[in-house]
Amino acid sequence: MTDQQNTAASEEETAPQFSLQRIYVRDLSFEAPKSPAIFRQQWEPSVGLDLNTRQKALESDFHEVVLTLSVTVKNGDEVAFIAEVQQAGIFLIKNLDDASMSHTLGAFCPNILFPYARETLDSLVTRGSFPALMLAPVNFDALYAQELQRMQAAGETPTVQ
Repeated sequence: MTDQQNTAASEEETAPQFSLQRIYVRDLSFEAPKSPAIFRQQWEPSVGLDLNTRQKALESDFHEVVLTLSVTVKNGDEVAFIAEVQQAGIFLIKNLDDASMSHTLGAFCPNILFPYARETLDSLVTRGSFPALMLAPVNFDALYAQELQRMQAAGETPTVQ
């Protein structure tokens, strides 16, 4: 009986674990450089989106992942607004091999953070008195695969921090 308990406890200690600890806004900015004149023009926006992720190892098995969404909206040639959010999360991740850890931090965690970042960005834009900014979903698995291909072509190795 004791051997069975020890084996079960040992398997539990080595089993992969994932737990979301906290989601928070790390940084937030909004600028409407042509206000109020921009509100008096015909609205024909063009939207530019930059997306970035980074991760940092914290104490023991905790990791911070930061998803940054930067949006620049132009009306014609003039910048209507620039908005940026850094949506972050703290995740407990244990007992994953390097490839699984890299995928989890590079695709799975940003997938969790994106809806929060999208909502925060949309709220920020509407508070600036601009039309709602409904960003389309992002396939972080595809972006992660593209980055791995780019790194392999450049002879780089993905690292987990």
